[in-house]
Amino acid sequence: MRRQILATLLVVAPLAAAAQPRPAAARHGFSMDRLARIDGFLQGAVDSGRIAGAVALVTRDGDVVYERAVGWADREAGRRMTADAVFRIASQSKALTSTAIMMLVEQGRIDLSEPVRRYIPSFTGTMVASRADTGRTLVPAKRAITIRDLLTQTAGISYGTDAAVAERYAAVGLGRSAGFGWYLADKDEDICTSMERLGHLPIVAQPGEQWVYGYATDILGCVVERVSGTPLDVFLRTHITAPLGMPDTRFFLPAAQRDRLTAVYVTDSTGHAVRAPNGPRGQGDYVDGPRRDFSGGAGLLSTARDYARFLQAMLGHGAVDGVRLLAPKTVDVMTSNQVGTLYTQEGMGFGLGYQVVQRPGALGLATVGSYGWAGAYGSIYLVDPAEGLVIVYMTQQLPVRTPIADRLSTLVYQALVSPRDTLPHRAPR
Repeated sequence: MRRQILATLLVVAPLAAAAQPRPAAARHGFSMDRLARIDGFLQGAVDSGRIAGAVALVTRDGDVVYERAVGWADREAGRRMTADAVFRIASQSKALTSTAIMMLVEQGRIDLSEPVRRYIPSFTGTMVASRADTGRTLVPAKRAITIRDLLTQTAGISYGTDAAVAERYAAVGLGRSAGFGWYLADKDEDICTSMERLGHLPIVAQPGEQWVYGYATDILGCVVERVSGTPLDVFLRTHITAPLGMPDTRFFLPAAQRDRLTAVYVTDSTGHAVRAPNGPRGQGDYVDGPRRDFSGGAGLLSTARDYARFLQAMLGHGAVDGVRLLAPKTVDVMTSNQVGTLYTQEGMGFGLGYQVVQRPGALGLATVGSYGWAGAYGSIYLVDPAEGLVIVYMTQQLPVRTPIADRLSTLVYQALVSPRDTLPHRAPR
């Protein structure tokens, strides 16, 4: 009986905590009753088995207005989710690597119009897999791939799983031989060795002509190393994570902290979360692997609190609490549409590393000018400059997007009942 009572308390504890007053949330224009809907929604997703666990964190003007850890960090081991749990953030890594590149741009050490072959010679003579009357053929790229192409994902470089190039990529340990294409954590080589090999492979679209998602930001990670003369992990730590106070954001986790890393789950045919296998398509090699290939496109680990700290700096036009990463004008360019109509999601654009909301309703209730992205393990983030909002949702479940993640931001916005300009502690914009 005592064990049953303890188990019941463990399950209901998050909801009991949610019922406590949240002065910061009320002060920042949130309805307490409406905000509580998020608790029920997340707990319901755990109770129904749709997810094993998650952490949600929301800030407004730098104050935490919502934070909740629900479910399990490792269901099979009986380890509860905690607010400081460590997650594989996959493509959320792209924002930090893009920031590193723009830091080098601001220092005058690199230019957006420069060809990447200047730093990775194997990208000289790039070929494009093109459809012809006789099937697929290789044709020369019309122009060189630039740093800007890589930042905007318009370089024509995929993750190598496309039928036209899959065999070539798999033969050299990329594409289908790298998990779902983006996974490099098991490779016993540095990122520039991987990217030099990539440079010899055909791409799938002419540079600058299509939005193609793939290895572009991993290439930029190598560029950071070549330009700075510093390994990517050291550059990010020295110039971004340490100055901002993000101790849990890194490429690989120390063995002594392995119990902080959340387990990965997959969605089965019934919509339930089941434990993923070991290896590239599941738990990965983020603790016991070679620890050498720093994937700037998909390799970082982080916590909700750490990542929200980085986003707060972006929301602050490049600075937070006296720590400046970028100039305001740089952030404005990064978070505005830079690809015209090439980004195919209706009402959305793409900047230098971020998806950008172009019209009301294009991304739920997000304000025009909001920006964000997601990670392959199911995590998402959104920054809304007009409302001063940062939304972070961390989970570890493949495939990348689930209805849980898609609905979270709507639940945040429906709880926001006071416009920012009406709040007594805010001056009109």
